[in-house]
Amino acid sequence: MRNFDRSRRLFLPISARGDGSAAGLRGARGPRATAGERIGWTLAVAAPLAFLGVFFAWPVLTLLARGLAPDGVLDLGGFGEVLTRPRTWRIIGQTLIQATAATVICVVLGIPGALVLYRRRFPGRGLLRGVVTVPFVLPGVVVGTAFHALVTTGGPLGGLHLDGTRTAVIAALVFFNYGYVVRNVGTMWCRLDPRAVEAARTLGASAWRAWRTVTLPSLLPAVASAAATVFLLCATAYGVVLVLGGTGAGTIETEIYQLTARYLDLRAAAVLSVVQLVVIAAALWVGERARRARQAHLALRTDVPATPLRAADAPALAVTALTICGLLVAPMAVLVIRSLRRAGQWTLANYADLSTRGGDNALLVSVWEAAGNSLRVAAAATVIALAVGVAVCLVLSRNPRSRLLARGVALFDAAFMLPLGVSAVTVGFGFLITLTPMGLTRSWWILPLAQAVVAVPLVVRTLLPGLRAIDPRQREVAATLGAGPGRVLADVDGPHLLRAAGLAAGFALATSLGEFGATSFLARPQGPTLPVVVYRLVGAPGAQNQGMGLAAGVVLAVGAASLMLACERLQTRPPRRDR
Repeated sequence: MRNFDRSRRLFLPISARGDGSAAGLRGARGPRATAGERIGWTLAVAAPLAFLGVFFAWPVLTLLARGLAPDGVLDLGGFGEVLTRPRTWRIIGQTLIQATAATVICVVLGIPGALVLYRRRFPGRGLLRGVVTVPFVLPGVVVGTAFHALVTTGGPLGGLHLDGTRTAVIAALVFFNYGYVVRNVGTMWCRLDPRAVEAARTLGASAWRAWRTVTLPSLLPAVASAAATVFLLCATAYGVVLVLGGTGAGTIETEIYQLTARYLDLRAAAVLSVVQLVVIAAALWVGERARRARQAHLALRTDVPATPLRAADAPALAVTALTICGLLVAPMAVLVIRSLRRAGQWTLANYADLSTRGGDNALLVSVWEAAGNSLRVAAAATVIALAVGVAVCLVLSRNPRSRLLARGVALFDAAFMLPLGVSAVTVGFGFLITLTPMGLTRSWWILPLAQAVVAVPLVVRTLLPGLRAIDPRQREVAATLGAGPGRVLADVDGPHLLRAAGLAAGFALATSLGEFGATSFLARPQGPTLPVVVYRLVGAPGAQNQGMGLAAGVVLAVGAASLMLACERLQTRPPRRDR
């Protein structure tokens, strides 16, 4: 064990050593940037900022101005009025408690899940990955309905009296976001060079100590990134909170919706939007500090094979199995069972009616037509989100020597996380206010653009950990040997970028397919997306419409899982070897 303690520094990342190597590396000067490089990096910064400014900052700031300066003069009196209401602080407290609890549970359960599903090999692993993915793309209204069926009187868990409680809401939030932690941490884990752990074991470290002192520090940047994203997603959840939560489970998001859509109180809604931005900024700051404290240049590989399950994996396997069966499968099973019943009878009528417009013509198009529109919109949104996200990640993955540039990069990073934490109601309503006079809300492209705004942060958070972990000396050596900027990107960053591109594309597709908040404001009646149709059917009167809504939810889940599995297959496919 002493040999392990003395030699641990040999396999720690450069940035974790105390011998000044990292400082020497930062002090080294690479080749001077050419005019072409400057133009390329300028475009990589300017194009994403222009996208964010036009399709996010402008609509959001316009809506805030309508509430805080209705007559063209800034009036901050609304802050004093809204922030002195006891209801406001109760809502803020509930939001923070629910989001924090759900994030902690997701991380605690997600790390064992990442080990089992990404570092181990066993039959059915791909299917389980799909099961873990499905909750992330389900509309909140459908999930709320499924959980309500579990905990309501007469349901399987009705005896626990969880209906309308904070516990039910937190469980639903974990249901949604568990897969996000598993996939982000697992994607990094399956690329870590195993030789460091093997060296630790050879030097006498136990499996637990090797994991705690070698593997966990390498995973912490990915864990911090995933946790920050999950917190923002939980803090801005709307549909599931509205369906499941009673008076003790409302959030800032649901309050903004009610103030905007029900009471048209833009002043109070604007104040709460600013409060939400403050919460987001604090979460981003904490997540960034945690990431920077553990950031390291890791020895990543794209061909690390998964190993068979071991006896030591029994605890992680048990936790993962209980989570998947008890938390993920049970609500989904309820959803499927309810979609196969109508008026107390088992039937396939709910699925057969998906080609119709529902009872009493509740819809203007059939569910299948809405599904086709969703796929087209999601595909376009994914292309936009990947183009913007890759440019953002290339900028954020660099380590500028100038302290001023480093702060600029940090602000650039925070700016592209804001869409995750701003109310979707604010974004959608802002689109209507700013883009309607220009006629853009009548264009088909308005939906892909709105959905891309929401998907870009997830693309960035999926691609960035791997790029940041690349040792910058690899780029410097390639440039010193005569490789141009394009060749350096292709040979050094390219393999890692392509490795995670499948996962990023899958998350972008999933986010676009399940996005409901902004889409509900912008989708035209003749061209709705599938989540909008599900919401309308579930809320429409009549057993036929409600049954069709549940069946459409199942179709959405199966379709999104299939797309995600296809993207992940591209990500995990072994690289071709030249003969």
